[in-house]
Amino acid sequence: MNFQFDKETLSSFTGNIHREWSITNGIGGYGGSSIIGAHNRTHQGYLIASLHPPVERYLVFSKTNEKIIGDEIYDLTTSQHAGEVISQDTIIHQEDLPEAYRREDTVFVPADFELRKPIYTEGQKYLTSFSYDGTVTFTYKAGPVQLKKQISLVQGENTVAVSYEFINQGNDAEAVITPLFNYRDHSGSSRPEDLKFTVKEQNGSLLLIPEANPDCEILLQYSEGDLISREELYDVDMQLQTEVDNETPGLDCHYTPYDIKISLPAGKTTRFSLICSVSTEENPVPERACTADLAFELIDAKKAYLEDLITQSGLKDELAQALVVASDQFLCHRSSTGLKTVLAGLPWFTDWGRDTMIAFTGLTLVTKRFKEAEEILITFAKYVKNGLVPNMFPDDGQDPLYNTADASLWYFYAVDQYLSYVNTPEAYDFIYQNIYPCLKEIIAAYKNGTDFSIYMEEDGLIHAGSGVDQITWMDVRVGDWVVTPRHGKPVEINALWYHALCVMDQLAAHYGEPTEEYSVLASKVKESFLEEFWNEKDGCLYDVVDGDNKDASIRPNQIYAVSLPNTMLDEEKAKKVVSVVKDKLFAESGLRSLAPEDEQYHPIYCGSLPKRDAAYHQGTSWGYLLGGFYSAFMKVNNYSAEAAKEADTMLNGTRKHLYEGGIGSISEIFDGEAPHTCRGCYAQAWSVGEILRCYTQDILPYLK
Repeated sequence: MNFQFDKETLSSFTGNIHREWSITNGIGGYGGSSIIGAHNRTHQGYLIASLHPPVERYLVFSKTNEKIIGDEIYDLTTSQHAGEVISQDTIIHQEDLPEAYRREDTVFVPADFELRKPIYTEGQKYLTSFSYDGTVTFTYKAGPVQLKKQISLVQGENTVAVSYEFINQGNDAEAVITPLFNYRDHSGSSRPEDLKFTVKEQNGSLLLIPEANPDCEILLQYSEGDLISREELYDVDMQLQTEVDNETPGLDCHYTPYDIKISLPAGKTTRFSLICSVSTEENPVPERACTADLAFELIDAKKAYLEDLITQSGLKDELAQALVVASDQFLCHRSSTGLKTVLAGLPWFTDWGRDTMIAFTGLTLVTKRFKEAEEILITFAKYVKNGLVPNMFPDDGQDPLYNTADASLWYFYAVDQYLSYVNTPEAYDFIYQNIYPCLKEIIAAYKNGTDFSIYMEEDGLIHAGSGVDQITWMDVRVGDWVVTPRHGKPVEINALWYHALCVMDQLAAHYGEPTEEYSVLASKVKESFLEEFWNEKDGCLYDVVDGDNKDASIRPNQIYAVSLPNTMLDEEKAKKVVSVVKDKLFAESGLRSLAPEDEQYHPIYCGSLPKRDAAYHQGTSWGYLLGGFYSAFMKVNNYSAEAAKEADTMLNGTRKHLYEGGIGSISEIFDGEAPHTCRGCYAQAWSVGEILRCYTQDILPYLK
């Protein structure tokens, strides 16, 4: 699916600065910007290299700016820079303020926030189209010169290819290309004093070695042209609007030592290639001669790679194919295991156990990437500790963290789905040899007790968490404030526990082992669950049960007591749960994390980190939850054609969103309040994986 935007749409700077594209390389590196070419967040640039896949991610090549010089000068640069400081005594209009400070009328700038007026360089006025298909294409019209600029990362290496095709229908002209370099952590920012390099000019290339890391080599190759030294070595005060919206200064700086000047003869088409690579001892980049066609060839190779993924999936539906391409962005190599893993979200998340197991089916099984599926299961099996699957692998390469009660239980779901899709003797042998011992370890640990106050109570249900533990997916903590602690017996943990016991019962039977331990306990869990969790007053399930305390907050976690393959609710109760969730929580592109009538409800997710954390699970809508919702909706409606049509219509919010945030992908979160603005990561693994899974499993087959 090719996502396209026309000249009229692209003409607005502020209307497009939050529409973003992203590209990846399969080893943790990525690139991205807005569809008009201006950066809006720290996590943007043409090449953010992963120095220790999939972590230690550094911005090295920010972008290129272009000018066409002929009878007139056309500056195609699109950027936002910080201008003068607006004093707190100055009355300004709300559109000049970050979202957190906007009101209905004109307002004063808060005393604790230094706001600098944005200065726009509006090269987007020359854009005639933008398109995204897993690679990026900008098309400009600058007087008599048409420019087609394409960008892609090379699969498996820290290399970005930028191709240029100039069609000059006027007099002789020149193109001036300015590369912007950097070397900083992808979540940071730079100042001129931070950007010091040893620079070596070579024939057709520049070699930059950052003083901050002499073992890293940044190589820029260009196919022709003259290298011209610039007077201004730094692009200072680039203002990143998303960071300003988050109540930070949002300023960055880039190193710009040279321009590349290219002749554009009258009446001719000129092809030009620009390649930037990062080599380290761990990840060297192969040597290539930079011809005029090289970037075009590398971009065509990436397009062919993505087309092969679509063909391999066997999916013909347009939405499904778009999500196949989106899913590839999260699958990457992990150096520590030599196997595949899943990045939870772009641009900042690493590989999280919970997210991986939830996204697993859509990303690897629906797409028929079964080898990657096996590698992911082994990757996490290698790190099981005390019966716990890792919660996350930190970005700095430290040991994984284990503060999660659900990742281990979602692991059973992933294994069960794997066997359902592959269903061969070899697949069962693979699980028996590599995964089954871990499953036994997890069951024993949950029964007997493990870290983070995770243990089985006398009623057979699982208790999890105490103190300042964050052990469910609603895991925000600000200092010692756990926003949604959910300590006790969370509803989804126990729905997953029941499903895990059923899976173990089935596996033990298949492998000729005793099953009574699992089947008897599963029956006890079902009985206790129905007795303790049913909320007769609201016609749904309690969110957390802790002794006599029962949390009646209307949250989406209960949907998994319906959607999982093995469930405990009868048909009547299941229908009531789905009805309550649909009426109270459905919000176009996601499910709200809390019902709007709750006094703790936060309708908007914006502002500083503490403000955002307070809203994260208190009303903010989550894209991934739609997977469980649509599966439950179809189940209670007996997979009828009418239900499939209704679910497909509800999916129109997601289809629309593919053009709004991270183009071609699905965001992490959305405001609970209309118009449900997308927030957080612009591309989230479990959002993409769950929509792809439920759409192909539970909706598409029943559409007529």
